[in-house]
Amino acid sequence: MGRESRPRDPEETEIEHVDRGLSNWNSLNINFQNERITRITLSHNKLTTVPPNISDLVGLEYLNLWNNHIEELPPSISSLPNLKILNVGMNRLNKLPRGFGSFAKLEILDLTYNNLKEQSLPGNFFFMPTLRALYLGDNDFESFPEDVHNLSNLQILVLRENDLIDLPRQLATLDKLRELHIQGNRLQVVPPELGALDLIDNNKKQSTKTLRVENNPWISPLKEAFLRGGVDEFWTYVRSDNYKRLYDTHPKGVGSPPPKRNKDKKISRGRGTTPC
Repeated sequence: MGRESRPRDPEETEIEHVDRGLSNWNSLNINFQNERITRITLSHNKLTTVPPNISDLVGLEYLNLWNNHIEELPPSISSLPNLKILNVGMNRLNKLPRGFGSFAKLEILDLTYNNLKEQSLPGNFFFMPTLRALYLGDNDFESFPEDVHNLSNLQILVLRENDLIDLPRQLATLDKLRELHIQGNRLQVVPPELGALDLIDNNKKQSTKTLRVENNPWISPLKEAFLRGGVDEFWTYVRSDNYKRLYDTHPKGVGSPPPKRNKDKKISRGRGTTPC
């Protein structure tokens, strides 16, 4: 349990309680009418929910709930008018609330290590034009929605360690993308259109771009290109006419994709027992 709480400073702008064993928001004595609060950090606790009146914190810009036991988020959270950074990674989310894509200013969204898949996302999820970084690693995606093309300002997309067997060609329209992490999936091929993305950094001393593709069951020509020259050679081959012809005949790869990994022991599969 967390330490006994004291009355809060009515003028405070930041709230931070990390690794205190907190399971109840009430113990924090947050004044939800305090428009001065801009940052809340409650990572590494045991919270299971987020109160609906979180949306009353109209000045909130940063909310970090990493590594709790949260199983759902209130629809009201996307009404936070000034929120720029939201971290709810390493929780127990199976779905996101309706209207979740209504954030007005959100720039960084971390949903790493939950139980999300394509059906978990609300219809407007990809309609956040201000979003610059989206972290969805260690979830359960087998495919990824074509609506991703609406994230026109996206610079970082992390999809590592999911169950992906294909990627949408619409990713190629994200011309500001500088980091793409697709390692540790079930991918055999990628759409050749993705070769248009500028993800290879020629300045090795000061790298500003990242492409991660390892630990996928790539078809032989892609695997050989990667073994021969790493990600540079891999991407060069994706851009080639030979690969385009190969992809046209095998758009899903060769044979059946490998089976999904057993994730039953994944921490996010557990269920919270202490209500908030």
